[in-house]
Parts: sequence; C-alpha cells; structure tokens
Amino acid sequence: MNNAGLYLCTVLIWGSTWLAIKFQLGTVAPEVSVTWRFGAAALMLALLAKGRGVSLRFDARTHAWLALQGLLLFGVNYILVYVSEQSLPSGLVAVTFTLIVLFNIVFLRLFFAIPMKPHTLGGAALGIAGVAVLFWPDLANFSFSSEHGTGLLECIAATLAASLGNMAATRNHRHAIPVIAGNAWGMFYGAAFVALVALVMGRPFRFDTSLPYIASLLYLAVFGSVVAFLAYLTLLGRIGADRAGYSAVITPLIAMVLSTVFEGLQWNIWIAAGIALCLAGNLLVLPVARGRDTMQTRTKASA
Repeated sequence: MNNAGLYLCTVLIWGSTWLAIKFQLGTVAPEVSVTWRFGAAALMLALLAKGRGVSLRFDARTHAWLALQGLLLFGVNYILVYVSEQSLPSGLVAVTFTLIVLFNIVFLRLFFAIPMKPHTLGGAALGIAGVAVLFWPDLANFSFSSEHGTGLLECIAATLAASLGNMAATRNHRHAIPVIAGNAWGMFYGAAFVALVALVMGRPFRFDTSLPYIASLLYLAVFGSVVAFLAYLTLLGRIGADRAGYSAVITPLIAMVLSTVFEGLQWNIWIAAGIALCLAGNLLVLPVARGRDTMQTRTKASA
C-alpha cells in the first residue's frame, strides 16, 4: 500500500474508534477494556506473524525497547485518554490530542536531530487551529474547575506518552524490527502493563457479554488496533513521525461525520471553518509525503 493508502486507512479507522469506544464505557472499567482490547490484538498479530513466517524472537535489548513502546503507546496513552473523557467533553480531548503533531516535531529534533521544516510546522498549525475551531463551543465553555483541570492535564499527559511512544517506534523501525512482530510484542507489553494497573487499582476483571460491547471490542481490537497501527507505524517508518502524526488532526473530522450520521450532530459555521482549515493543512503537508514516497520508489527502481 502506498503512503496515501496508509494515511487514509489510519484516519478512517481511528476516526471511527471515537464512536466505538462509547460502547466500551459502562459496566467494564476502562483499564480492563483496554486490557481486553490490546491482549486480543497482540494474540492476533502473533498469529499473523507466525502465518507469514515473521520471527517473534528478539534479544533482551530489543525487548526492552518494544516494552517501552508498548507501555507508552498502548498503555499509559490509552489509560489517560479513557480517564480524561470521563471529565472532559470528547471534542476537547480531540483538540488537545492534536498537540501530538507538534510534540512529534519537537521530539524528532531532540532525539533524532531531524530539522523542523517550515511547511510541516505550518501544516500542523493549520490543522490544530482547524480542530480548535471545530470544537470552539466546548473550548469557549471550558471551566478551569478542579475536575476539568485534572482532566486536561491527563489528556496532555496522554498526548505526551503517545508522542514518546512514536519516538520509541521510530527507533525500532530504524533498527529494522518488523512492524507486525514489533506491534505484537508492543501490544502484549501494553496490555500486561494496563492489567497490572487495573489490579493495583482494584478494578474487577469483568466482561460484558452484550452485543454492543463485544462488537465494539472486536472492531477496536481488529481494526482500531491491528490494522490501523500496522498502517500508522508503517507510514511513520516511511515519512517520519512528524508527518504521520498529522493523522491525529484529521481523525476528529471523521468522528464528526459519523456523529452527524449516528448521533444527529447539527453542523454550523464553526464546523465548516474548522474543516476548511484542516484540509488546507493537509494540502500543505501531504505533498511532502508523496514526494518522499516517489523518491523512495525511484531509489528502489534504480537499485
């Protein structure tokens, strides 16, 4: 799949997971639902790796990096996102999480000495502004009460954890760790960490046998975890975490469309203006990704 296909796959699936996660909240504690989700995804990826002849054996040092990726990207990140949504509007969480674009750019400069390109920064700024405009009513009504303040800090911490997980994934890609095998171990370590957190917090390990819960869990495990993360981390390896991270700006737009269809969301001038800004940011960033993809194709052809 080319870069455009990977990008579309990532944003379309992750845009829909906002709706699916709603069916996970309720009887089962968020930490336990995250454990079921990534535990199932890790098992599926391990079976996929075995079926495709991809080795799951790594040395201790590599396991340490895969554990770090799993703890940050599939553990801490998701726990904090689920918890923050209990005290903040989902729109505000979506806006805050778009900061991952800027975090990725800064961390790539800090850890990998990758320069900050003006067009990438400009596209990220347009995208973040667009999502902020989309959810302006939530932002305008935001109250810095203790509950909301804590939720905002949790969401920012989740975004930082996800961005640092992206850096660990970038390091693993540079060491030629296959994405399937890396994700299988990463999600296993992430699920194990979240399960430990749930035990420490005294969360009961329940399982909801209702159709909405099981269907949403399967969707989140198969598509939201296995397929989307394979697409995203493959894209990250090809075009860098700065451009791949821009998918976090587009996913709220997909969530808006689904909310319109399934939840009767009423559109207004803020939504229209926000979409226009996000699309402008896409036009600024994505041609760079296509250019690099073309260069890689030419290099392979000449080799």
